[in-house]
Order: sequence, then C-alpha cells, then structure tokens
Amino acid sequence: MSLIPIPDGHLGAVVTYLEMTERPLPRPMPEAPLQMVRWNDVDPAKYRILFERVGGRWLWFTRLAMDDPTLLANVAEVHAVVDRRRIEVGMVELDFRTQGECLIRFLGLVPELAGKGLGQWLFAQTLALAWRPAIRRVHVNTCSLDHPAALPSYLKAGFRPYRRSFETFPDPRLAGILPRDCAPQVPLVGAPASWA
Repeated sequence: MSLIPIPDGHLGAVVTYLEMTERPLPRPMPEAPLQMVRWNDVDPAKYRILFERVGGRWLWFTRLAMDDPTLLANVAEVHAVVDRRRIEVGMVELDFRTQGECLIRFLGLVPELAGKGLGQWLFAQTLALAWRPAIRRVHVNTCSLDHPAALPSYLKAGFRPYRRSFETFPDPRLAGILPRDCAPQVPLVGAPASWA
C-alpha cells in the first residue's frame, strides 16, 4: 500500500462511477412537501446561487468558476426542488446529450434538509425524469468529499459501481471561489497563517 501525497493548497478525492442499465421496477412515489420545477431558461446568477447553496458544503465549485457563456454551454436540463413557499431548496441536473443515456450531473438538497427523509423522494423523482423512452443507461459519479449518504443512497437506489479514480485539484476556498468557512469537515491545508 502506498500513500499519494497531495500538494498544499489542494484537495484529493476518490471518485466512484455508478450506472443503471435497466429501468427500475415501478414503486409508489414517496411523499414529500417538495416539488420539482424545470428551468427552461437558466439564469447564470440564479443557477450559481442555488448550486452553491446545495453543494458548497460538499465543495461543489466547478460551475462557480465558469463565466456566463461557459456555464450556459455546459448546463444541461435543470430542475429546481422547491418547498411549499416556492423557495428553491435543491437541484437536479440531467444531461441527455449522449444518445440513449442520461448522466446525472448534479443532485442534491440544501444541507438544512439533510436527515429529514427527503432523499428517497429526490431519488425517485430523479429516476422518473431520467428514465425516458429510449434511455438505456443512467449514470452518475460521486466522490469522497460529497455528503456521506450520497454513495450509499445511489447503491440503495439500484446503481452499480463500475469504476473508481482519484482526483486532486486546487482547494476552491483558497482560490476564493467558495467561502473559506464552507465545508468545515475538510480542513484547509496550505492556507495563509492569517486564516488559521
């Protein structure tokens, strides 16, 4: 066994790739006080706010680092999760650009909703949207920096892991892309002494 050093100011994560190659059997839709609303026109500023609210705790940053044209070129089909007051509390982004496949790019709820039993509803809604006619494969990846329940939830939903990789990247908090106090569960290594 060998350890792979990670440079100061960088993060490392194990990425697990998962797939479903058969439509799951129909099940009753879990109840939740939430609703999915498709964004037909994505406003980059609004997208970034929701993206950070949902994923900042888990160091989602890629879309935050993009300028508007790059973001709009990369965004796929976005569905906001809204509560009864119509406040956006989650998101699902599905990419159907590869024929016969759906890639779940992003899926999550704001951290305040964690542990409230809403994950099953979100997965059921996502799979209902993903498994359209002519779709033969739904796939996703998650990493070890994501919510601890992410990987077990994908497995419980019926996804099968088929590959792993290791990635390193500059810490987005040190680059100013995310606030330095987000993701307190991941210590800053290589931060200026004034941040300590």
